[in-house]
Amino acid sequence: MGEIRYGTSSWSTAGWVGPFYPPGSKPRDYLGHYATQFGVVEADVTYYRIPDEGMVDGWRERTPDGFTLAAKFPRSVVHAGEGPRPDAGKLLVPEVVGPDVDRFLEVMGRLGDRCGPLVLQFPYFNKATFPERGPFLERLEVVLAGLPPDFRYAVELRNKTWLDEELTAMLRRHRAALVLVEMGYMPHPADVAARLDVVTTDFLYGRLIGDRKAVEAKTKTFDAIVVDQGPSLRRWADLAGALASRVDTLYLFANNHYAGHGPATIRQLRDLLEEGG
Repeated sequence: MGEIRYGTSSWSTAGWVGPFYPPGSKPRDYLGHYATQFGVVEADVTYYRIPDEGMVDGWRERTPDGFTLAAKFPRSVVHAGEGPRPDAGKLLVPEVVGPDVDRFLEVMGRLGDRCGPLVLQFPYFNKATFPERGPFLERLEVVLAGLPPDFRYAVELRNKTWLDEELTAMLRRHRAALVLVEMGYMPHPADVAARLDVVTTDFLYGRLIGDRKAVEAKTKTFDAIVVDQGPSLRRWADLAGALASRVDTLYLFANNHYAGHGPATIRQLRDLLEEGG
């Protein structure tokens, strides 16, 4: 049975002060307290900018031995557009994104043994961006082949029809994980796993993202559960229980937009898995 590690997507929500962080906590206190509750976290900030050395050194200093921090590749690599639409002329083109990839990996390396999987999170690609997926997969293969083996990698696609055996075979060649993601327009990971072998390396990576608009219509503070995700969480628990024996580690992360409060969501999932043995 592989180790299941539970965490949230980011740790910087101000609304967590009180229900999760002690009253009066300041932003500089958040990560240190978070690390007393969970052993892994996903850094969302790295999607928006490559962190500087001081930021990454601070993450290491404020967390204990055994803690793991996963992170997203910067937007300049996986999106490349200046506005909301991805730029297919730049996205994953080695000559364009190579310098940012190198800088990102160099600074993340400062985490040492605290560095977890690094995620290539791609947006939805419409026909105007990629009329067909072939050119995208060709670029992805080149990039994966060129990434240094010192880190572990995971790939998240948000085009549901692109999830097939051709993709998983590529990920296996490069020991990269397929990110299992639950969000509004994507099938539940349990449905994906029912038709496709989603284990592509020695770890699994699950993200409970949810429906941003639906949750933000109910809360802007993210301090409590506002949407009942019980049935979906049960499906996650069944899936994780079935797959954990095939990998060394299964990472599970809950976003505030899944049900309203990431820490409560991931604890619900943990409880369901522990109840099931």
